[in-house]
Amino acid sequence: MSSEWPYLPLGDLTINLDTRRKPVKESDRRPGPFPYYGASGIVDYVDGYLFEGEYLLIAEDGENLRTRQIPIAFMATGKFWVNNHAHIVLGNEKASTRFLQYALLGADISAYLTGAVMPKLTQGNLNRIEVPCPPQRVQAQIVSVLGALDSRITLLRETNATLEAITQALFKSWFVDFDPVRAKQQGLAPEGMSDATAALFPDSFEESELGLLPKGWRVGTLGQVVETVGGGTPDTKEPSYWEPPEYCWTTPKDLSGNSAPVLLGTERKLSSLGLSKVSSGLLPAGTLLMSSRAPIGYLAIAQVPVAINQGYIAMLPQSTLPPLFMLFWCRQNMENIKGRANGSTFMEISKKAFRPIPVLVPLPQVIEAFVNIAASLFDRLTQNEQQAQTLATLRDTLLPRLISGQLRLPEAETRIAEALS
Repeated sequence: MSSEWPYLPLGDLTINLDTRRKPVKESDRRPGPFPYYGASGIVDYVDGYLFEGEYLLIAEDGENLRTRQIPIAFMATGKFWVNNHAHIVLGNEKASTRFLQYALLGADISAYLTGAVMPKLTQGNLNRIEVPCPPQRVQAQIVSVLGALDSRITLLRETNATLEAITQALFKSWFVDFDPVRAKQQGLAPEGMSDATAALFPDSFEESELGLLPKGWRVGTLGQVVETVGGGTPDTKEPSYWEPPEYCWTTPKDLSGNSAPVLLGTERKLSSLGLSKVSSGLLPAGTLLMSSRAPIGYLAIAQVPVAINQGYIAMLPQSTLPPLFMLFWCRQNMENIKGRANGSTFMEISKKAFRPIPVLVPLPQVIEAFVNIAASLFDRLTQNEQQAQTLATLRDTLLPRLISGQLRLPEAETRIAEALS
């Protein structure tokens, strides 16, 4: 494979379709089946469409141009609408649309961005970005190789979305709708569970401050049944707090691009001295993290010991309501949590506001039964996310070398086969 492919400006390789973009005010939108795209992906579903087919959407502005945690270039297929925050382009006879997606993801676009506060990629600068342009046959091979990785990553994350939805539905059935209790109250066997599990549930309800609850269950506050802590940020200008990097330290930014509620690693690490400056210290693996500001509601269970900054409320293992239970409780009750927040610059929920929130406390044996079921699903979800991140790292490593012609396709295919085996 040649390493001397010509570099051409993107404008020479695309058909510009930006004139067909059309924003729709939220107040004017009518719900429907068609995706409505912006700079970071789908922002709504509407009742009409502007495009039909397969197109490349490129962020014109937005935080993803700064952080790159959300792809700046992504494919849209089928029938869809596009607002004025995403450029829409189509490859011409020189380059396929999918190849251009990978070429742009592998390019350094920093020199083409404008804007002191929020990065912006104008149409003129977009057209000037230079990317390698191998023959169409080679483009197709590159798309096939990288597409195999993307397809596997997509499958793993779709499976995780299903696993999470199954667990959330189980939580709702047991702890919101009380389906097993209602079945037993009617003299029926609860569906989808063994006799031993069914025997853990009562067969009647009693009044409480939260309304009718299963008999024997009680109402508490989060502060009574969940141990919560916050964190802090050591002085970022003091090198001794960060070197040598030994202990994982997380900010909500680490969760912003997560597709699954797990934290496998962190962008930054603290030294021993830096860790001593965080009052909550090193939290154990299995701790549930909830971002408490900017924005409220990112959730993940840490898979490694981790220190946290001040943007989290952390819920520790060994509480009466364990992290796996609380993960799905928080999902179910997020609007209530956000309703307790306040702030002038940005909304934040403090531990002081979080701890008094009323919470249903089931019998311990019912909590244990739920956690046992949820844990097996969550373990599989975690393994899938670990593999997805490994494959994403391999793709990001191979992409620029394949696009530039520095890596031969057989070598890339061998490495991908090993990763997928």
